[in-house]
Amino acid sequence: MDKFATLTGVAAPLPMINIDTDMIIPKQYLKTIHRTGLGKALFDEMRHNPDGSDKPDFVLNKPQYRKAQILVTGENFGCGSSREHAPWALLDFGIRCIIAPSFADIFYNNCFKNGILPIKLPQSDVDKLMDDAERGANAVITVDLEKQEIRGPDGGTVTFEIDPFRRQCLLNGWDDIGLTLRAEDKISAYEKEHKAQAPWV
Repeated sequence: MDKFATLTGVAAPLPMINIDTDMIIPKQYLKTIHRTGLGKALFDEMRHNPDGSDKPDFVLNKPQYRKAQILVTGENFGCGSSREHAPWALLDFGIRCIIAPSFADIFYNNCFKNGILPIKLPQSDVDKLMDDAERGANAVITVDLEKQEIRGPDGGTVTFEIDPFRRQCLLNGWDDIGLTLRAEDKISAYEKEHKAQAPWV
């Protein structure tokens, strides 16, 4: 997966609580096993009319937020059924960071596995960043994973905590497969030795 060190981009405000995975990516899109192509269905029922046309009032349909890379939202984001398609859809749209007071556990873990940085902050800090995000095209903030801080458009700074292991994985672009491949030499040596000791296996 792509490395995540520092991200500077437009932040979109989505001041809703309990946004579940079916709202993020409805069940009819779960048939695919491909990680690409789901961005067009992100928040489908909120973004689109029944005929497929855009709802102009939804935040990601507004011109200033169509290329947002950061989402500032409410508590318990990603609740509901477990589906890895939810972070796939967010990533395919272009979202690399989500800031909220809290996340559902499975969704939170899936974000890290797919190169998305979910940041938990106190409600007061989320409110400040939500206010920054409501500035439209000027809602540019910087998320610095190395320094563990968020810098707003006016220069204000908010710090955040993150598990050191997950931080290291994002900085290096290590997903589960990447972590396994780091031990490729040891795995190959073990397989060679095992084959010599038990050639009948």
